[in-house]
Amino acid sequence: MKYIFLIFCLINTANATIKYRTSFGSCPSRTAGSLTLKLVKIFEVNSSLKDVKDYIRDEKIMDKYFLSNYQINYDPLKKIIGFNLECPKPLMKVQIYKRNAIDSYDAILVENGRLYDPTYLVLLKEEKKIKKELPFLALPVGNLKEEIRLSITGVVMGLNKELRAKLAEVILNESNELTIIFSMKGNATSVFFGEDAWNIKIKKLQKIVRYMQSKKRMPSIINLTHSKKIVVKFKDKI
Repeated sequence: MKYIFLIFCLINTANATIKYRTSFGSCPSRTAGSLTLKLVKIFEVNSSLKDVKDYIRDEKIMDKYFLSNYQINYDPLKKIIGFNLECPKPLMKVQIYKRNAIDSYDAILVENGRLYDPTYLVLLKEEKKIKKELPFLALPVGNLKEEIRLSITGVVMGLNKELRAKLAEVILNESNELTIIFSMKGNATSVFFGEDAWNIKIKKLQKIVRYMQSKKRMPSIINLTHSKKIVVKFKDKI
């Protein structure tokens, strides 16, 4: 992980120099830098870390600036205040649709299971912190519960590196049935997971894929709806 460090030197009322050191972590530099300047000004008023933390809580800064975590430390002897900001990695582009399947809105699913404004991805792309396109997730507005988001996040993060790189689309319907589509060298493989036991089925899927790749074959359909009865349908060689 790359870190961007900035040191701000300002003069307080006692004419003593205070240094400000900031680590942006995975956060967009534009928003993290803007936030840092605001927090610095708040700290300067009373030299109070409590004022800064109260501001972060009261103004919902975690949401507004895409933060997943932060740490603020002040060394009064060295007169250095440190801001360490962390932001989650984006996993998928999300399309949330209503029952009529016409009205919809977009979001970004991140690694902690939360939904962020699409602006987050735009900022990361502008700074080249995201270089490849994200897979898509489609789900109905009625399935936005935290439990479901965390389950889908667990499925995506449970994929091994090779399979995750081939992930194209995830679809959750109104009956809570999960379908995942992979792009295998230009050919689509659709995997039906059904309503439950997704994490267990992910492990079974990865075993199936490894075996099929060793045979130079890849199913066009893998049905894991009933975990005790796995059905595969073949199409082309990979």
